[in-house]
Amino acid sequence: MNLLSDIKQKIDRIDPIAYGKTRNYLSGAVSRLSAYISRGVISPIYVAKHILQRYSPDQARPFLYQLAWREYFQKIWYRHGNKIFTDWYHVQQAERSGISNAVLQAATGIEVLDNAIVSLYTTGYMHNHVRMYVASLLCNIGRYHWLMPARWMYYHLLDGDLASNMLSWQWIAGTFSHKKYYFNQDNVNHYCNSHQRGTFLDKSYGEISEMPCPELLKESSLLPLKNNLPNSSTLQLDYSRPLLLYTSYHLNPNWHADEEANRVLVLEPGHFENFPISENVLNFIIQTAKAISGLQIFCGEVPNIPDIKRFKKIISIEHPLTRHFPGIKEEPEWLFPGVYPKGSFSSFWKLCQPLLSTLKTS
Repeated sequence: MNLLSDIKQKIDRIDPIAYGKTRNYLSGAVSRLSAYISRGVISPIYVAKHILQRYSPDQARPFLYQLAWREYFQKIWYRHGNKIFTDWYHVQQAERSGISNAVLQAATGIEVLDNAIVSLYTTGYMHNHVRMYVASLLCNIGRYHWLMPARWMYYHLLDGDLASNMLSWQWIAGTFSHKKYYFNQDNVNHYCNSHQRGTFLDKSYGEISEMPCPELLKESSLLPLKNNLPNSSTLQLDYSRPLLLYTSYHLNPNWHADEEANRVLVLEPGHFENFPISENVLNFIIQTAKAISGLQIFCGEVPNIPDIKRFKKIISIEHPLTRHFPGIKEEPEWLFPGVYPKGSFSSFWKLCQPLLSTLKTS
């Protein structure tokens, strides 16, 4: 079975009604499609249309709501660029920099979190609710600034997306929202089917928000994140054909699939030095890219592609990481084209909701 067929089967198994009721539970009916959406193998509109073949817009609303969150974050990144890497609305009053060693070593004593961190290191996956727990533990209970922990999580996530990751961490830390997100042991036990007691989280929400940083979380490290980009093989290029440029965020096998062209996945060292990824993530990107027929990999900066000026036509997808690419930049496949954030997600979603019915027929 090829990759797209396998993904299509996953989409066909999505039950948005069950998803809406259980998505916050560790055993909930989540789709596990996020990595393929983040890496541009499929688009949110592709997923939405397939779901709407089986469910009404009202039934699909909980799932479409989450897709809208993703698009909201993406469009903020498109419009505001590197601002997403700085405190957005409010300056975080952090007491610590770096990241807690207890989190790095999966030794927080909170069994659900420690198991999830170990799983993140080995599989590149962490349930979204547990991501919120870990972010709250570091930013609001441990009082670490959000940026380095966010970079650590991005490093390991197969679905690592800079906009969703950075702005979600800021939402938890209260720099992208009006209040900080807190949780306690009761919340963990309820949503994760655990029964642990006697931890430093076994308190009320009021106590959690006021308590000093637990000693266990205070020892920290400044995290060295390393890349292991592969050596670039010699490109075999036909300068009489267009050059299609792919990135780690754009791996769609159907993009210009019927066109005779040079297909090159560009892994720019400059980008990955700023935003490193783990070997697991790199391997996932490379393995996923193999679904693209005739794709070659170039580890280098785009201007250094051999004789790139000889190409009469160069095409890429518009993205914050491709603005310096030469040639034509095609519009991304937005779920809600023409709708752009002008403030909160609530105001964005209000503009999107009237368009839900049109997704089914478009």
